[in-house]
Formats: sequence, structure tokens, C-alpha cells
Amino acid sequence: PRFTSEGPIRPFIEAHPEVTFEFLRRWLADPDEHVRRLVSEGTRPRLPWAPLLRGFIADPTPCFELLDALVDDPSLYVRRSVANHLNDVAKDHPDIALAWARQWQPRGDDAAWTVKHGLRTLVKQGNPGALALMGVDVDAKVSTTGLSLDADEIAIGQDIAFTCTLVLKEPRQARLVIDYRVHYMGARGPKQPKVFKLATREAVADEPITLTKRHALVPVSIRTLHPGTHRLDIQVNGQVLASTEFELLSVV
Repeated sequence: PRFTSEGPIRPFIEAHPEVTFEFLRRWLADPDEHVRRLVSEGTRPRLPWAPLLRGFIADPTPCFELLDALVDDPSLYVRRSVANHLNDVAKDHPDIALAWARQWQPRGDDAAWTVKHGLRTLVKQGNPGALALMGVDVDAKVSTTGLSLDADEIAIGQDIAFTCTLVLKEPRQARLVIDYRVHYMGARGPKQPKVFKLATREAVADEPITLTKRHALVPVSIRTLHPGTHRLDIQVNGQVLASTEFELLSVV
């Protein structure tokens, strides 16, 4: 309750898993949300600020009983941790993550929120199973009638704006998960695209949806920007429908 312990507990999980899990099971019913969160956060396979739990990366199933008890916890703080744990599992075992999500989603709004947040990486990747759980018709036919940028060249540190128009063709109504992807230039050439959330829309056939977004090309701690040609894609229900390019220039 006094200090976050998801890092210090990890050596105990690795060296003494049976006795540590005895305590983790007890803490599932602790009245303090910080203690309950420790159960899910401390067992996350890929916790970014702590050593990996390689045993759970190889086989995440020992953690199911813990997450199963917390997926609809009354505390959003705890549910967010469960969602992040599920997202970790999805990176290595998407089929296991989807199987767990299918069990949890019908439990109610809290569990459904956890599932939606926990499957975010699979949704961005266009995984059909994850999209289906989000109520998305992966077979919906969508066309684009335009993707434009407000500039062909911008300098590092500036923003670029884009506008796109989408039209649903079939069926008559469908939910569209709309993302955009930026192919950043790396030191040795283009990197794998980074996916960003754009919108979720309930579309009606033949009724255009126009979206505008401004994207900052600013260096951050997890990303160094390099001059060069960058590509921007519009992705709808996991499918890239339109692409365009712009030139990123050195800081002026």
C-alpha cells in the first residue's frame, strides 16, 4: 500500500513461484487497490520498466487465474493493469489473449472495457479476431475518395495535417475502426509503421465520412526523427486503403 512493488516482486516469482503465487492469490481479495494491482502488474510478462518474466512470455497461462479474478475489479486502476497484462500476452500469444478475452467480455461493462483496452495492439494490427470482438465487420467494403496533406515538406518539430474521406459500400451499416500509420525514417532506412488511433465510426452506406488530423513530428524519448521520405497510410478495419508521402526536413 505504501510503495509500488511490481519490480521487486519479480525475482520472487522466478525463484519461488509456488510460495509467491500463494501470496498473490491471497492479495486478490485485499481491500487496497494498490495490493490487488500488484497481483496483475507484478506478473506482467513484458513490464517495460522491469526485467522480463521469460517464463510467462513462453507460457502465460499460470497467470490466468489471477487476471480472471481481477478483470472486472471495481477499481479502474486495477483493470487498467489487467488490460496491460492482456496486451503483453497478445504480443506473444494472440490466440491465448483472444481466448481469454472471449471468456471475459460478456461479464459486463467493466470486463468489456478491460478487454477492449487489452486488445489494442491486436486491433491496430488488424487482427480479425480482435476486431470481431470489438463489433467490427472485417468484411465491410470501404473506399476512399481522397487523402491529402496540408504540405509536401515540413521540418522536424512541426506538425502536418491530413484529411481523408471514407465511404462504406457494403453492408448498409458497419462499425469502422479507423487508424493511421506513419512510416518513420530510421538511421538505416524506413522503419516498421507506427499505428495511431484516428476514430471509430458507425458508418452508413454511401454516406461519406471526412476526418482531419494534425500529427506532430516532434522528437520524443522513445523516437528519434530522421530527415527523409515518410509515408502515411489510412487503415480501416485492419486494411490499408490509402497512402501518401511527405518529406521531413532537418530542423531549421
